[in-house]
Amino acid sequence: MKEEFRAFISNFPFLKTDEVEIIVEHTVVKEFKKGTILLKEGMICKECYAVIRGCVREYYIKNGLEKTTAFFTEGQSVNSFSSYTNQVPSKHFLECSEDCLLTVGNQSLVDQMCERIPRLTEFIKNEVEKDAGELQERMASFMISSPEERFADLMNNNPSLMNRVPQHQIASYLGVTPELLSRIKKRIYLKK
Repeated sequence: MKEEFRAFISNFPFLKTDEVEIIVEHTVVKEFKKGTILLKEGMICKECYAVIRGCVREYYIKNGLEKTTAFFTEGQSVNSFSSYTNQVPSKHFLECSEDCLLTVGNQSLVDQMCERIPRLTEFIKNEVEKDAGELQERMASFMISSPEERFADLMNNNPSLMNRVPQHQIASYLGVTPELLSRIKKRIYLKK
């Protein structure tokens, strides 16, 4: 697991070899089985994650139905920011959609790493801003686009997701029924 994490973290070109080793040595890396719930609605989020391998799904339960709002795959951080930062109960769930290899951290670990490698502070700040910007764009795009446009966007930006998670979760993520998703896919494939 640590070797896989070392290979993953070595992809950050700004890190020196000794800094990679410090991070690898002090970061907790765990395997989680498909279906593992990392966070339940009502729990206070105590940990943050980064996906080294696998897929994590964020969802809400509304009127007894799961509503998928995000998928996190390799290289993405996973957190319930409002719960984690404000120490309030989460309104959503985080579940491993596949067997996953994740880093598991908390603010204490982040502080320790930033103390040992001061350049990490700027990197983390930039990553959080980038993630916030991507979320803002994703939300705006979702609100102004049609279901077909959402599907096309998913196919352009994360086509492998279609083979990694059940179609009913993709449909929920796109805000459509599984039947409508099937019709959208058929129309798009016929156009090609």
